[in-house]
Amino acid sequence: MKCLPVCIVRSLMLAMGTIVLTPVWAAQEVRVGAAHFPPYTVRPECGVDTGLLPQLLEALNQLQSDFHFVITPTSNARRFREFAQGRVDMVLFENPAWGWQGIAHDRVDMGLQDAEVFVAKRQPERQQSYFDDIASKRLALFNGYHYAFAGFNASPQYLSTAFQAILTYSHESNLMMVVRGRVDIALITRSHLADLLQHNAQAKGQVMVSDRTDYIYRHAALLRPHGPITPQAFAQMMEALRENGRLTEIFAPYNVAVVAQEPVREAVVP
Repeated sequence: MKCLPVCIVRSLMLAMGTIVLTPVWAAQEVRVGAAHFPPYTVRPECGVDTGLLPQLLEALNQLQSDFHFVITPTSNARRFREFAQGRVDMVLFENPAWGWQGIAHDRVDMGLQDAEVFVAKRQPERQQSYFDDIASKRLALFNGYHYAFAGFNASPQYLSTAFQAILTYSHESNLMMVVRGRVDIALITRSHLADLLQHNAQAKGQVMVSDRTDYIYRHAALLRPHGPITPQAFAQMMEALRENGRLTEIFAPYNVAVVAQEPVREAVVP
């Protein structure tokens, strides 16, 4: 399509008595659901742009101009429903084992790897073998998280009954319960633990982190089928950020491994 000369466009706008502020080639908006998942997303419902997600979206927006990624606050409980209803177009840092089995989505491997680790209070003679048997231990868990040792059953009633678990909405609180002896073991996302210990020197010297992981997971981007962006387009953007070093710059300080991307998965339709 030919573009009209600037003088003609300006005359038309003046004749209509208005000024068009948004060009027809404006970037397509992509709404990214954000639920509290530190250090990736920190209290997005409060409107505070902290965490790794805002940094990643800024990098994606700087990389290209066809799409504009924006944060849409949600919650761990609502994110499934709001994604299925089309309120959000994409959720990041997800795992298909976390309750997405019955929801239609396209999956893109983000090439980012994290883990859930066990943390106990450091004591003389206490060794890594302390983490071998957690059935008899008092646990501190994050409410709404899925854990491999529990068969990914996130039911608070199940976790508190079967595993003597205290459930909270704060990894920091769980860490301090370990330090104060209120629980024996806390499970904490490895990336968030690195951040917590960096800012709490007292706790760092009092805790022992397991060599064992509850499980290692690869982060995935789940896209709404027929949404504003294709899985292939998003995968190409992530690969570009990997090649230019931005992913390493953002995630390496939090012990999130930047690894090679897996091929784009076909759409999951329940």
